[in-house]
Amino acid sequence: MTLRVSWAQALAWRMRRQFLDPPGTVPLTEVVRRLCGVQAQVASSAELAIRLRQQRSEPGEVAAALESGDLIKTWAMRGTLHYLTPEDAGIYLSLLAAGRSWEVPSWQKYFGMKPRDFDEMRVVARDALDGRALTREELAAAMVKRPRLRHIGKEMVSGWGTLLKPLAWQGELCFGPSQGNRVTFVRPDQASSRWAGVPDADDAAPRAIANYLGAYGPATVDHFGRFISRGRVAKRSLRRWFAELGDRAIEVDVGGDVAYVLAEHADELAATRRSTALRLLGGFDQWVLGPGTEDAHVIPPAHRRAVSKQSGWIAPIALSGGVVAGTWELDGTTLQCSWFANAKRPSARALAAEARRLGTLLGKELAPSRSP
Repeated sequence: MTLRVSWAQALAWRMRRQFLDPPGTVPLTEVVRRLCGVQAQVASSAELAIRLRQQRSEPGEVAAALESGDLIKTWAMRGTLHYLTPEDAGIYLSLLAAGRSWEVPSWQKYFGMKPRDFDEMRVVARDALDGRALTREELAAAMVKRPRLRHIGKEMVSGWGTLLKPLAWQGELCFGPSQGNRVTFVRPDQASSRWAGVPDADDAAPRAIANYLGAYGPATVDHFGRFISRGRVAKRSLRRWFAELGDRAIEVDVGGDVAYVLAEHADELAATRRSTALRLLGGFDQWVLGPGTEDAHVIPPAHRRAVSKQSGWIAPIALSGGVVAGTWELDGTTLQCSWFANAKRPSARALAAEARRLGTLLGKELAPSRSP
């Protein structure tokens, strides 16, 4: 018999699983692990995403976790920077590496490289970073000493890191401590004693999918595909990996949509009641990045552009029962909330309480102001 739940139930269950309703009592590493990583293009937004999911936290804990090796920072899902736990990082990187972007003809033509040249890059990176943290320029200098790699020096120092991302996905490098305003790279096995390596994709996929369903379920193959790579991983591989979960995952009817949830979570999902919680989340939050901004159950389609802006910018959001009901921004200490048409407005009391909580984390006493 197929389990049937409403989207209100599903989103309430996600909020619980993501430590949003209620906030969790777990350490930051468990928050990052549960969310399958936290996008870190904007470090302050990533720290806020983690701290909003904890009842108690202190500024600077994320930086300390990176320094101690409790977290690593690397290019991961969708080619963007993420904080990941070193124990789980490799299972996501493996699926990205499975796309083998360096073998795509357009990639080879643009960079003037053959797969064997990329293999040489891997060797150079592994040797050059052994026991050292190198800047982009220093790593590029090591690369161009090889005749076949002499032409890639300019691309190596590009801020986009397109040449370096496949090295990250194969576990050859991650980000190290910054030198002023310059980033450095280190080997992940030397950045953290808990680095678990990059397993084969067929071994990694069941773990990655199970982790994803545990935070973003009920979800579909397409949800997971958008989360991981937006097209870098073949759909046939994604469908096969889901199928190989067997009875670990079950189909659920969610408001008429068919999606998957882990069998171990089915009873808890069925017993979940809709949430009435108001939550103010920062930019680039995993709540929308996990299912993707195209998910109409999370972001009303008419308002997607208010959240997903030009150049990939994701605005700070206000959640009402798990649905994005508006966006917010700060003007000094004024919290300016812009609510979507037809969205249910929170009570002044609920908004004031959430503003106090947000202000505590930001170190400001915030005064809510509603618009339009």
